[in-house]
Amino acid sequence: MDMIVIDRLRRTVGDLLAAHGDRQPFSDAETLFTSGRLDSLAATELIVALEQDYGLDLGSADFDISALDTVRDLSALVERAR
Repeated sequence: MDMIVIDRLRRTVGDLLAAHGDRQPFSDAETLFTSGRLDSLAATELIVALEQDYGLDLGSADFDISALDTVRDLSALVERAR
């Protein structure tokens, strides 16, 4: 894992949580969407950030949001795209 990518993903997730009023700490393995900490609006914001920051194309109709549920999932998604 690229620590720079992981740190950047942590900041992105932390910013999304804070924007939704959640300033509690989170771990890389903690579920964000299935736990309800983030909602569908945050998922859209996260997808846009991933597309802009890492050049990912997540516009596929069959894309599964569970691939974005943890920082570890996000990191794996970015790594696969590289």
